[in-house]
Amino acid sequence: LLLCRAPVHNDSTPSHISYLVAQILCRSEVLRTQGFLSCFVSVQMKLWNKYKVTSIPSLVFVDATTGKVVCRNGLLVVRDDPKGLEFPWGPKPFAEVVAGPLLRNNRQTTDISSLEGHYVGVYFSAHWCPPCRGLTRVLVESYGTVKESGQKFEIVFVSADRSEESFKQYFSEMPWLAVPYSDEARRSRLNRLFGIQGIPTLILLDAEGHMITRQGRVEVLNDPECRLFPWHPRPVLELSESNAVQLHEGPCLVLFVDAEEEGELEPAKELIQPIAEKIMAKYKAKEEETPLLFFVAGEDDMSDSLRDYTNLPEAAPLLTILDMSARAKYVKDVEEITPAVVETFVQDFLAETLKPEPI
Repeated sequence: LLLCRAPVHNDSTPSHISYLVAQILCRSEVLRTQGFLSCFVSVQMKLWNKYKVTSIPSLVFVDATTGKVVCRNGLLVVRDDPKGLEFPWGPKPFAEVVAGPLLRNNRQTTDISSLEGHYVGVYFSAHWCPPCRGLTRVLVESYGTVKESGQKFEIVFVSADRSEESFKQYFSEMPWLAVPYSDEARRSRLNRLFGIQGIPTLILLDAEGHMITRQGRVEVLNDPECRLFPWHPRPVLELSESNAVQLHEGPCLVLFVDAEEEGELEPAKELIQPIAEKIMAKYKAKEEETPLLFFVAGEDDMSDSLRDYTNLPEAAPLLTILDMSARAKYVKDVEEITPAVVETFVQDFLAETLKPEPI
């Protein structure tokens, strides 16, 4: 199991890890070096990236034999099962976890049979959260668009509201289903199943209950006409304000190019798509999450802001890997970027042979 705390971003030791570091350093004069702390921080950042930790405290249970994640939301496990009666807390099928009455906003109830044969969105949200309310308005439109197209699609709302009254008010705006607010145990189990660390979160499942994407929020905002539904992960994304949040979820390759008009980014996407597809397929076969996301960025305010924030040169094309949580960047500034250049850059990063620069 891993108990993750906040990462270290500089040479001074923050108070929340000082006790741990002090215990270790007092054992050996040799360890009273900057090298040890740097190594400690490096390992810490790798764990944050590997297990997609975005908030603290975070407790992740891992199978020591296979290295695979057993449960991402261990804090809820400890709270809900303090005696360990459900140990080892492995993932259960969605149908089993969601089983039970589901509400409609007309106060009628149904059950999980209404989800059979459907794509399912599991929507974690709350009325007190402004981004949630904004997403809900867009999602209502998207839900209607998909249903009108004839595709089988249903959404299950899992509330994080602070009262039954708030839940009822918020749910009255939604045309889909919800887990009863009073069923706190089931709401908690769904949070545990998907390792929810923040809201709003929209999980997309296929008709068999297998996850399609955790990035439903981004997909809905980027595709208001729902042309790409059910939003299977794409190897390469065009950087935008709505998907820039993914830059904070782990290392991201970003290829900056001189492109201002729509469609001008296509050659750049085609350039890096083969290696992106190769990486996705490799880790999917291992049932692991992709260790690197891929973006192309043109000449716009979003790209300019990212360059400024990470102190990147103005060159174009410019090949980079940005690791926001580790506050590190890797830059390949060459006159011509070819598929071979991209592949070597990616493989060297994965092999940890590249030297990072601070952000």
